[in-house]
Amino acid sequence: MSQSMSERSKMLGTMPMTKLVPKISIPIMISMLVQALYNVVDSIFVAKFDANALTAVSLAMPVQMLMIAVSVGLATGINSLISRRLGEKRPEEARAAAWNGVFLELCGFLLFLIFGLFLTKPVFDALSAGLEENLREIIRRYGYQYLGTVTTFSAGLMTAVVFERMMQSTGNTVLSMITQLTGALTNLILDPILIFGFLGFPRLGALGAAIATVLGQWASMGVGLFLNQTKNRELQLRFSEFHIQGRTIRDILAVGFPSVVMQAISSVMNIIFNMILIPYGAVAVNVLGIYFKLQSFVFMPVFGLSNGMVAIVGYNYGARERKRVYACIRVALTYAMVILGIGMLAFLLIPETLLALFEQEGGDAALTAMGIPALRTICLCFLMAGCGITFSTVFQAVGKGTYSLVISLCRQLIVLIPSAWLLSEMTHNVNMVWWSFVIAELVSLMISLFFYRKVDRTMLARLDENKA
Repeated sequence: MSQSMSERSKMLGTMPMTKLVPKISIPIMISMLVQALYNVVDSIFVAKFDANALTAVSLAMPVQMLMIAVSVGLATGINSLISRRLGEKRPEEARAAAWNGVFLELCGFLLFLIFGLFLTKPVFDALSAGLEENLREIIRRYGYQYLGTVTTFSAGLMTAVVFERMMQSTGNTVLSMITQLTGALTNLILDPILIFGFLGFPRLGALGAAIATVLGQWASMGVGLFLNQTKNRELQLRFSEFHIQGRTIRDILAVGFPSVVMQAISSVMNIIFNMILIPYGAVAVNVLGIYFKLQSFVFMPVFGLSNGMVAIVGYNYGARERKRVYACIRVALTYAMVILGIGMLAFLLIPETLLALFEQEGGDAALTAMGIPALRTICLCFLMAGCGITFSTVFQAVGKGTYSLVISLCRQLIVLIPSAWLLSEMTHNVNMVWWSFVIAELVSLMISLFFYRKVDRTMLARLDENKA
């Protein structure tokens, strides 16, 4: 290790991009696709248990999105810094980035521990305000159980993602996939057992879904720690090397904090969008929640592609390999368009089949009736979103996380929410509200193209100058 970088890390700088991008990204894409089961499986089983429990889980989703924003956002900064330091042939500083990243994630866990212990009830009460009076109490009871559990015991979520990204940074994406698969499969197995009370367990409903989720996250953390320490030699952590370094933390947060804010915007957007939809009834809230669950199966592989892209672009940017950076962008953009094109076709052609997964047996199919036009409208923005995600990943990989933040603010808040509110106020038709997603993605795509041109001109095009 001290004599040379590992062959897997060298691969980031030498393998042809048509082979490297799939080799690095496909294991991450598969693992993140399975990771989407965390949210979707909870909702499917909870919907079969009680439609009110599904509403509770949907209302709790903004807080879960905030937890994921903190953990994944910080991990993006960790991944970016480690990849750049490895590309610059500075492995000691890469390990320092890993240690300081673990420290930052544990700080994030402490925040959600405090939330779970003291803020669960008042926050969920605020999220559920405006619901029908006869449903509010039962929905709140389910919500207190679910939200309190997933926040109080979120250490597994916060730390598992660090080890996943550490392995991704050195090209060990198969190990990262194993880590995520462990958590997702644990959750998948335990969900029906704990929700419905199979195999002698008590029938726990929403609480059972929360416990299964937490146990899955802790299993992922344990496997990730073990694999990193035994298989990922470049970033093997030793307590003797742990030092809190202000400069390293600042470098992580330079990319990580905008990424946290960028992903936290999803949580804020979800809360405000629910407020716009609540006058249309609990079914409208469930449709939005189910859309996000379903679209995660389409977008999670693209985010997995982006995670691999951060390591590849970050490494080659640090090594000043301009042509390889361009090649990576082209190949990744092609993959993203294919994945999202397939997803768009599924939403257009078989929305009834997708929505039926979440209908309670013997229900009145109101969810499917409202959900069909929603899915068919929103999916029209998928290809535009794929371009925006790819360019945002480039910005993160080269240390321009603020650009990604601006794009995310537009697509999820600044343009989306006013558009949704105006469409609702002008038409009083929930089917028109869904067009706000298309409007927001179109505006964001134009902004991302402007930023990419600027980054290309001032940073990427100059990489061959004074190449080390």
